[in-house]
Amino acid sequence: MNLLDVNWVAVVIAALAGFLVGGLWYGPIMGRRWMAAIGLTEEDMKSADAGKLYGFTFLLALLASWTLAHTFASYDQSLGFMVKLLTAFGVALGFIVPALWTNYLFQRADRRLFWIDAGYWLLFYIAMGLVHASMA
Repeated sequence: MNLLDVNWVAVVIAALAGFLVGGLWYGPIMGRRWMAAIGLTEEDMKSADAGKLYGFTFLLALLASWTLAHTFASYDQSLGFMVKLLTAFGVALGFIVPALWTNYLFQRADRRLFWIDAGYWLLFYIAMGLVHASMA
């Protein structure tokens, strides 16, 4: 199988879906709690280079989306909608969440930060899984 043999429209739409989840999660839903957990203020956030920050974040979302699409394309094409959705969720639950937890334990990070970030990654991958499963 060719590494580039994926549904590129789904890759971009899924990355946009994950990016949108991030905007909502770290904005109106958990933004204030997240800033408090990492010790930043709204003024700190306004002083960031938004173009660079969001541009690079979207490129990373594209990479994650492509990796998920490639994973699905590597397996039997008869995978059903729920299998793809649960696989996307499983990637977050089985790989991302434990990695975060390990890092935050050693960093002695605020426990709230773990729950905020873990919730985001679970929703991020669910959103991408929904897109990829729907566009198969």
